[in-house]
Amino acid sequence: MTTLFAGSAFAHEEAPFDLPVEYLPTLIDMQVTLLPGMIHVFPNQFRLYLTLPDNQALRFTVGVGRPGLYHAGQFSVGAKREWPSWKPTPQMIARNPDAYARFADGMPGGVNNPLGARALYLFNDAGYDTALRIHGTNKPRTIGTAVSNGCARLTNDHITDLYDRVAVGARVFLYEQTEV
Repeated sequence: MTTLFAGSAFAHEEAPFDLPVEYLPTLIDMQVTLLPGMIHVFPNQFRLYLTLPDNQALRFTVGVGRPGLYHAGQFSVGAKREWPSWKPTPQMIARNPDAYARFADGMPGGVNNPLGARALYLFNDAGYDTALRIHGTNKPRTIGTAVSNGCARLTNDHITDLYDRVAVGARVFLYEQTEV
């Protein structure tokens, strides 16, 4: 196993906070053979795997959706954005208007945006945007927790690396989340 990424290049992140060593991206050998270029998210383990050639994968630690908000299924990366804009869904506004109503018209991309430095947009098999994202965050303390509104989040450094490795059209598998 090889561990990658020791520090953060994003000075605007919530500070000070160092991710635990076990949360850093790690190159692993897989026990099964999968096609390279796919993403697998295991919410109960807070792990995202990007499959690579030669039965290897790059393992990232992620934050995931709170129970009841996480959506399992098979998707594809329908779009990718650097410093994406963000708009809360109507469901988010209805659940927590104090937090989200002021952003009903959206928020431009940037260091304070909840989608962070990069976002992978998940589309269903009919080609429609699901509003689910794999994205960055400027709150690295949320990595390894179930706090989001349904998306999977990585640190800004980690999503930047993943973003550069993933092609539009890549298959994404979000596995079932069980309540503990």
